[in-house]
Amino acid sequence: MTNSTDAKKPENGMPDVQNYEDLRHVAITRVGIKSIRSPVIISDNGQTQNTIATFAFSVYLPEDRKGTHMSRFTQLLNDYRPRVLSAANFSEMYSDMLTRLESDTGTISMEFPYFIEKLAPVTKLPGMMDYSLTLCASGNDSGEIETRIKLDIPVTTLCPCSKEISKYGAHSQRSVISINALLADRDTFNCQDLIVSAEQQASAQLYSQLKRADEKFVTEHAYENPRFVEDLIREVATELNNNSGISAYELEVENFESIHNHSAFAQIVKQ
Repeated sequence: MTNSTDAKKPENGMPDVQNYEDLRHVAITRVGIKSIRSPVIISDNGQTQNTIATFAFSVYLPEDRKGTHMSRFTQLLNDYRPRVLSAANFSEMYSDMLTRLESDTGTISMEFPYFIEKLAPVTKLPGMMDYSLTLCASGNDSGEIETRIKLDIPVTTLCPCSKEISKYGAHSQRSVISINALLADRDTFNCQDLIVSAEQQASAQLYSQLKRADEKFVTEHAYENPRFVEDLIREVATELNNNSGISAYELEVENFESIHNHSAFAQIVKQ
């Protein structure tokens, strides 16, 4: 099968192959680039930080277009690299992408480590905690722009059953709270509040800096606040349900069990 070569030639005289007509008449749902890293400046909770993000860009390609303009994705990324990005303005980058790629819909995702300085609970020594965070912008069926935020929040859980049946002690484990939330209000939402709210529902929080007095506090706090995976996910879901900045979510909690060779998990989806 052959393709038409009647596409317009740019001023430099070289053919623009991507604009050739395609005679197979098969539209492509998403085409673009992914796994491209770049330094970025992130704003949240009134503060900015420099980090490194992994991007993925894609657009819809109609059936009569041979290809998309891949170099425009990287040019877009380069143009936005000096700008401060946030949940509030990430949709602007998405709209700009559609204009440059001459497409009606698409998706941008940006995954990066997000850092929060946390003070140890007793000694108040500072330390940095990192969280995996992803911002995603896309178009819905109504043509509106949706912004989603994905977060992985590590915490500690202590088993209520182990505490109840043991003469002394109880087993605990590292757990991860994974939130994929559709934002109802991009302008007022901030990631740090969501992280803090989720961490407070666990048996204990994680810290990068703990002295003996801090470790004693964390251990005893976990013992006094046992959580099944079912308990933790219900507590976090209650917080999400009361968050006016979130309209829908997919929530999962996984316990990396310390006395079993499997993980325990639970999931709640609100649409």
